[in-house]
Amino acid sequence: QVQLVESGGGLVQPGGSLRLSCGASGTIFNISIRAMGWYRQAPGKQRELVAGITSSGITRSIESVKGRFTISRDNAKNTVYLQMNSLKPEDTAVYYCNVQPPRLDYWGQGTQVTVSS
Repeated sequence: QVQLVESGGGLVQPGGSLRLSCGASGTIFNISIRAMGWYRQAPGKQRELVAGITSSGITRSIESVKGRFTISRDNAKNTVYLQMNSLKPEDTAVYYCNVQPPRLDYWGQGTQVTVSS
């Protein structure tokens, strides 16, 4: 059974930065051959895809985070990252990683990101 584990969240002031990490445990799960994504869910809102990276390294992100968030992958570490800069209060959410399209059985606990002064 695959388990995706997110880390790196926390409380940060507006304008600050965080780097989220996503690793896999359990059954062998090769991130390098998967299309991966970072998703977030804010209180009272639906979960949304924030940024994605294909197996060939093509990245995309939603308009509201373009120029601020960067998704990347370290194949040697089997880890996906989300570098978040210039954070805004509206970025406050629980952040998750999953494949694209997401699999129900791959959702982890997520990592809380709170942007507040």
